[in-house]
Amino acid sequence: MPSRRGLHYYLVLEFIFRFGIFTQMSVKDELQNIISGNGPVRHGKIIQTITGYLRGKKEAIPESEKAKFDKEQETKILIEFVESHQLWHRDIDQSKYIGEGAEQKIYESSDSGFVLKVNDSVFYEFWQDYFNNLLIHNYFFPRLAYELVGFHMVAGKLYVVVKQLFARSTESTNLEHVKDFLTTNGFINKKNNDYYHPTLGIIVEDLHDENVLTEEGSLQFIDTVFYLMPLFFDKD
Repeated sequence: MPSRRGLHYYLVLEFIFRFGIFTQMSVKDELQNIISGNGPVRHGKIIQTITGYLRGKKEAIPESEKAKFDKEQETKILIEFVESHQLWHRDIDQSKYIGEGAEQKIYESSDSGFVLKVNDSVFYEFWQDYFNNLLIHNYFFPRLAYELVGFHMVAGKLYVVVKQLFARSTESTNLEHVKDFLTTNGFINKKNNDYYHPTLGIIVEDLHDENVLTEEGSLQFIDTVFYLMPLFFDKD
């Protein structure tokens, strides 16, 4: 069984530049800049370009029509962007299939040591929310950052394809260690495997033992579901 000391060593490595050196308010400033497209984050450029495009298109909609704007309309706009920037990833090798969850299918990547995840953003009301999740994940967990490599269409349904470093599971994940990791960094447990940060205005959910692996005593956050609360956008 991994020791608490080993888990906290991982915590320091992963969060030292997030919560150890900077204040939580500077973390919020950094995240706001990243979400707005004005701050750097690993593999963030293409994601920020897409979110900026979607945001601009939505802002151009007349006020009288914004309340009716839905994910189906957003998807059409996103497909236009994918077409114009040639971002289709058509070659998914089905023989490389590994497994799947509620929101995605996972395949071995042609790049050794990586996996491809084909996601339909089912957990999010809008695609833009899903892309924000990728940016936040990449900020907090740069070693396991998602790299957007393209989009895929199956039976008229749009999927995003992301690449991620393959994380090994060497022992079962103790969810009390996950809770300890998050509460140490200011997150509050709402229920089960769901948490929120009252200062940053961030929710993270679905942190069960298939989404957080343990590799030789270190927690590996491979699949996160981040949401932004309204207070995230407050300027303090």
